[in-house]
Amino acid sequence: MVWMKREWKTLLLISAVFAACFYLPVGSGRFDASVLEALQLVRWYAREHVLLCLVPAFFIAGAISVFISQGAVMRYLGADAKKVLAYGVASVSGSVLAVCSCTVLPLFAGIYRMGAGLGPASAFLYAGPAINVLAIILTARVLGLDLGLARAVGAVVFSIVIGLAMHFLFRGDEEERVRPAMHPLDESPSRPLWQNGALLALMVALLIAATWARPDTEAGAWYAVYRVHWPITGVFAVFLAAALVRWLGVPWWKMALATAPVIILGLVFPHQPLAAFVLGIAGLSVVAGTQPGEPADWLDATWGFARQIMPLLLAGVFVAGLLLGRPGEEGLIPAAWVARLVGGNSLWANSAASVVGAFMYFATLTEIPILQGLLGSGMGKGPALALLLSGPALSLPNMLVIRSVLGTKKTVTYVTLVVVMSTLSGLIFGAISMGG
Repeated sequence: MVWMKREWKTLLLISAVFAACFYLPVGSGRFDASVLEALQLVRWYAREHVLLCLVPAFFIAGAISVFISQGAVMRYLGADAKKVLAYGVASVSGSVLAVCSCTVLPLFAGIYRMGAGLGPASAFLYAGPAINVLAIILTARVLGLDLGLARAVGAVVFSIVIGLAMHFLFRGDEEERVRPAMHPLDESPSRPLWQNGALLALMVALLIAATWARPDTEAGAWYAVYRVHWPITGVFAVFLAAALVRWLGVPWWKMALATAPVIILGLVFPHQPLAAFVLGIAGLSVVAGTQPGEPADWLDATWGFARQIMPLLLAGVFVAGLLLGRPGEEGLIPAAWVARLVGGNSLWANSAASVVGAFMYFATLTEIPILQGLLGSGMGKGPALALLLSGPALSLPNMLVIRSVLGTKKTVTYVTLVVVMSTLSGLIFGAISMGG
């Protein structure tokens, strides 16, 4: 009996895992196809997002934790910062990045651990993937001006309301967390704030340039930039290398040895820019790892974020693919079920759209063609908005990582706020659309 009291949880867990393995429906067509879909989604995610989005985001998060003083973070995003300033900076900073729900996570973890208040950090977490200017423009063009405007207004309001709600609900915990940071901070950084800001700006610009999406039409300014986005990425990389030599004390010869192979590879194989990009990341890692002081600390912090976040993201992407499949494909849950759930403008339809959007992984802009198909299958405009407000900002992989940073209670609260507000927004918008 004593043994049972001590080990019953472990016994139940092992028994549940064994039962799941014992009754695994291997051989069933849907199950086998769902496993294949999950693996396809993981492969696609690794190819399209890890190297171009996540790895640069890890380096940016590491730079925030090493180069930016805690005093600067507390001044602009701390719990005691002026609310207008804190939430304004958080929402604008997040929206400028225009990243997906997973890429924003290392940056969120970086500013939160450096002392940002829970409210501004939560606003940043939502704003990054939700307030995407291109996505809002495409929503208006493809799905209708009313949905585009509703998405824009809803995303901005959500980022601020969710941040304020998180701050209010957990203000006691926040006081305990930030109390050590209330002691006098070292306000004599190793270099001027503008230089640290310039370093971060160069890394963010490099991330945006490398991930510049191909538009649907081969015309306009967006496509013009797309055609030269890799040369632009190279220019930002050169400026970053010069900044590391000038401001971080990296020897010029060491940087030259790291960059020369990248330039040669880019010139010899101009149609394989990803190879040069990966080689550049590897060279930066070697340079930082062999340079004592801030560069080595930067690599250590970057690796810390990658080690914590990457396994959770890949596991979450696999589970999301297993359950819901890739865009246009099915997982264990049939797409017809989802289409039936989100028809009309009932509370149930809006809730279902919010929950499905919250758990499914959407890469940036992929939610628009998915919704276009669902609207053609009878989806109401209210549920469409609910999915637009919850889907890009949340996903199962995203939730797993947020939990590792904030804990279970805060994560459940954040997810619940997004889902509930998306549902209510969908109900209101749907009623207005039907009335009009």
